[in-house]
Amino acid sequence: MGRWTRVALPSLIDQAERLVRLGVHDVAGIPADRLRELAAHGPADGLLVTSAPASALAPLLRRAGGHEEKDGFVVEDMTDVDLFAPTDDVPAAPYVALGLDRGDAYLDRTPAESVPELLAAGRSPVTLAEGLHWVLQEPGVLERNACFMTPGSRLRRADGSYDARTPALWISNGTGRDGRERRDAVKLGWCWWGNRHTWLGIASCGERRPV
Repeated sequence: MGRWTRVALPSLIDQAERLVRLGVHDVAGIPADRLRELAAHGPADGLLVTSAPASALAPLLRRAGGHEEKDGFVVEDMTDVDLFAPTDDVPAAPYVALGLDRGDAYLDRTPAESVPELLAAGRSPVTLAEGLHWVLQEPGVLERNACFMTPGSRLRRADGSYDARTPALWISNGTGRDGRERRDAVKLGWCWWGNRHTWLGIASCGERRPV
C-alpha cells in the first residue's frame, strides 16, 4: 500500500487552546473550559474534532511557513458544503481521530478505487470535519502537489444515493472563479468520486475515540 505520511500534531491541550482562540468552541456550542477539560483527558497524538460546520472552519485555514496570510475559502459551487456528512459512524463530537495519514500512497487514485482498500486495511477515510481540523492545527499537512480528499464525508440525495462530489482540501492557484487575490489560499472544493488527480491523496485515519 505504500508509505504512510504522518505529520506531527500539537498536544490535545494545545489544540483545544487554538480552537478557543479562534472561537471554534462557540460555533460548536462547547464551553471553553469544557473543551479544555476533555482535551486534558484525551489520548495523546490525536486530532481533536468538534461539530463546527465546514463553512465556519474553512475561513480560519491558513498556509504554513512564510506565506501571506489569506483566509481559506469554500468554492462558489459548493454552497451545500455543510450538508456533507460522515458515511460511517463516528463518535459524538468532540472526539479524537488517531493515526492520520495524508494518503500520498493514493495520489492519482480515485476515491472509488481507494476507499475499499483503506477499509480492507482496517483504516477509515477521513471526514471533511477531520480534514478541516487537521489543516487548522497543522497547516503544513497541505503542500503544493500533495494535498488530499476527504471521502469519509458525502452528500446523500433524497433518493438515498450519494452525490458524486468528494470534498477535498488543496491550495488555490488563483485562477477562474477563485480570483487572483486568493492565490496560495487554502481551498475547500470537490472532485468527482470516480476521478483521479496526481496532486490529491486519499486521507485516512486509524481509529476514532470519544473524549
